[in-house]
Amino acid sequence: MIGIIDYGSGNVFAIANLYKRLDIPYLVSNEHRELRKAEKLILPGVGAFDETMNKLNRSGLTGLLNELVIEKQTPVLGVCVGMQIMADSSEEGSLQGFGWIKGNVRKIDVSLIQHKPHLPHMGWNAIRPKNDSTLLKGIDCEKGFYFLHSYYFDCTAENDVLASSFYGREFACMVQHGNVYGVQFHPEKSHMNGIQLFKNYAKLI
Repeated sequence: MIGIIDYGSGNVFAIANLYKRLDIPYLVSNEHRELRKAEKLILPGVGAFDETMNKLNRSGLTGLLNELVIEKQTPVLGVCVGMQIMADSSEEGSLQGFGWIKGNVRKIDVSLIQHKPHLPHMGWNAIRPKNDSTLLKGIDCEKGFYFLHSYYFDCTAENDVLASSFYGREFACMVQHGNVYGVQFHPEKSHMNGIQLFKNYAKLI
């Protein structure tokens, strides 16, 4: 059972609809009892870092997520800002992230981008695998995924980067540390590659 965390993020039901199409069991919930039943979690995210952390704090889910992810080692997949809040902090705001993967979220350096508009980075980009992962099985890396962001995850440990992409400079677009996974792009908007990634996540042991 995939538990999609419902704390007010806009892409929750787009992800749920994909799992419905795939006939893979899932639930969308903000109830502690329901989320404790999940074998894997998905932490969606749309918007700004502090706004997202404030929503989670107000939802009362922050403590539960730390318990499930850190203590019980439940796999979790963060999507877009849902990945960024797994870092220690962000240049976009002043609040602390979960710190599940060591690193900081930094703004893309527009001085490295020749064309306009500089930000946000929006559209399809290829990805470059850095480490082997079940998440990448059957993915067309040249076609890549759909991105919409102005900040990127700067991992402290290079080995935590599963894949990178390029926009002005190379940046981490997929990360993993133990049971914690994150993707900067939007798989729910990435057609067959996105569907394949969500299938791969469901199959993780």
